[in-house]
Amino acid sequence: MSTRYDRLLDQITRVRGVRGAMLIASEDGIVVAESVMEGIRASAVAALMGSLARRIRRAADSLGSGAPEFIHLQTAGGALCAVPAPESMLLVAIADSAVNVGLLRLALRKAAEVIA
Repeated sequence: MSTRYDRLLDQITRVRGVRGAMLIASEDGIVVAESVMEGIRASAVAALMGSLARRIRRAADSLGSGAPEFIHLQTAGGALCAVPAPESMLLVAIADSAVNVGLLRLALRKAAEVIA
Protein backbone atom coordinates (compact mmCIF):
# COMPACT_ATOMS: atom_id res chain seq x y z
CA MET A 1 0.00 0.00 0.00
CA SER A 2 1.35 3.38 -0.91
CA THR A 3 -1.55 5.77 -1.06
CA ARG A 4 -2.34 8.89 0.88
CA TYR A 5 -4.90 6.86 2.81
CA ASP A 6 -2.41 4.39 4.35
CA ARG A 7 -2.28 6.06 7.74
CA LEU A 8 -6.07 6.30 8.01
CA LEU A 9 -6.59 2.65 7.15
CA ASP A 10 -3.82 1.67 9.55
CA GLN A 11 -5.62 3.45 12.41
CA ILE A 12 -8.74 1.41 11.70
CA THR A 13 -6.92 -1.92 11.43
CA ARG A 14 -5.29 -1.31 14.83
CA VAL A 15 -8.67 -1.79 16.52
CA ARG A 16 -8.62 -5.27 18.05
CA GLY A 17 -10.68 -7.68 15.96
CA VAL A 18 -10.45 -5.72 12.71
CA ARG A 19 -9.22 -7.86 9.82
CA GLY A 20 -9.21 -5.17 7.18
CA ALA A 21 -10.18 -1.66 6.18
CA MET A 22 -11.01 -0.13 2.83
CA LEU A 23 -11.96 3.13 1.25
CA ILE A 24 -14.44 2.53 -1.55
CA ALA A 25 -16.43 4.59 -4.02
CA SER A 26 -19.96 4.48 -2.63
CA GLU A 27 -21.73 4.59 -6.00
CA ASP A 28 -20.03 1.64 -7.67
CA GLY A 29 -18.22 -0.18 -4.86
CA ILE A 30 -14.78 0.11 -6.42
CA VAL A 31 -11.82 -0.09 -4.03
CA VAL A 32 -9.87 3.18 -3.77
CA ALA A 33 -7.47 1.99 -1.04
CA GLU A 34 -7.27 -1.15 1.07
CA SER A 35 -5.44 -2.76 3.95
CA VAL A 36 -6.84 -6.26 4.40
CA MET A 37 -5.54 -9.57 5.72
CA GLU A 38 -4.61 -12.27 3.27
CA GLY A 39 -7.56 -14.34 2.16
CA ILE A 40 -10.09 -11.50 2.20
CA ARG A 41 -11.56 -10.74 -1.21
CA ALA A 42 -11.57 -6.95 -0.95
CA SER A 43 -13.31 -6.37 -4.28
CA ALA A 44 -16.22 -8.64 -3.32
CA VAL A 45 -16.63 -6.97 0.08
CA ALA A 46 -16.44 -3.53 -1.56
CA ALA A 47 -19.12 -4.46 -4.12
CA LEU A 48 -21.39 -5.80 -1.36
CA MET A 49 -20.97 -2.74 0.86
CA GLY A 50 -21.42 -0.31 -2.04
CA SER A 51 -24.67 -2.02 -3.01
CA LEU A 52 -25.87 -2.27 0.58
CA ALA A 53 -25.09 1.40 1.26
CA ARG A 54 -26.99 2.52 -1.86
CA ARG A 55 -30.05 0.48 -0.88
CA ILE A 56 -30.00 1.71 2.70
CA ARG A 57 -29.60 5.31 1.53
CA ARG A 58 -32.61 4.94 -0.82
CA ALA A 59 -34.70 3.42 1.97
CA ALA A 60 -33.71 6.21 4.38
CA ASP A 61 -34.55 8.83 1.73
CA SER A 62 -37.99 7.34 1.20
CA LEU A 63 -38.57 7.47 4.96
CA GLY A 64 -37.34 11.04 5.13
CA SER A 65 -34.87 10.13 7.86
CA GLY A 66 -31.73 11.45 6.21
CA ALA A 67 -28.56 9.67 5.15
CA PRO A 68 -27.28 6.81 7.30
CA GLU A 69 -24.27 7.70 9.44
CA PHE A 70 -23.20 4.14 10.26
CA ILE A 71 -23.89 0.75 8.68
CA HIS A 72 -23.35 -2.41 10.70
CA LEU A 73 -23.90 -5.87 9.22
CA GLN A 74 -23.40 -8.58 11.84
CA THR A 75 -23.07 -12.26 10.92
CA ALA A 76 -22.15 -15.38 12.86
CA GLY A 77 -18.59 -15.15 11.54
CA GLY A 78 -17.94 -11.44 11.84
CA ALA A 79 -19.08 -7.96 10.97
CA LEU A 80 -18.92 -5.38 8.22
CA CYS A 81 -19.13 -1.74 9.27
CA ALA A 82 -19.10 1.40 7.17
CA VAL A 83 -19.36 5.17 7.50
CA PRO A 84 -19.76 7.74 4.75
CA ALA A 85 -16.68 9.74 3.82
CA PRO A 86 -16.27 12.89 1.71
CA GLU A 87 -16.10 12.73 -2.08
CA SER A 88 -18.86 10.07 -2.28
CA MET A 89 -16.80 7.40 -0.59
CA LEU A 90 -17.32 4.89 2.21
CA LEU A 91 -14.86 3.75 4.84
CA VAL A 92 -15.41 0.03 5.42
CA ALA A 93 -14.07 -2.27 8.13
CA ILE A 94 -14.08 -6.05 8.11
CA ALA A 95 -14.03 -7.47 11.63
CA ASP A 96 -14.42 -10.68 13.55
CA SER A 97 -17.47 -11.24 15.73
CA ALA A 98 -15.69 -10.20 18.95
CA VAL A 99 -14.84 -6.67 17.78
CA ASN A 100 -15.85 -3.75 19.99
CA VAL A 101 -18.30 -2.15 17.54
CA GLY A 102 -18.43 1.13 19.47
CA LEU A 103 -14.67 1.54 19.34
CA LEU A 104 -14.64 0.59 15.66
CA ARG A 105 -17.36 3.12 14.91
CA LEU A 106 -15.33 5.87 16.57
CA ALA A 107 -12.21 4.89 14.60
CA LEU A 108 -14.15 4.90 11.32
CA ARG A 109 -15.76 8.28 12.01
CA LYS A 110 -12.46 9.84 13.06
CA ALA A 111 -10.76 8.60 9.89
CA ALA A 112 -13.65 9.83 7.71
CA GLU A 113 -13.27 13.34 9.15
CA VAL A 114 -9.66 13.50 7.98
CA ILE A 115 -10.37 12.59 4.35
CA ALA A 116 -10.50 15.68 2.18
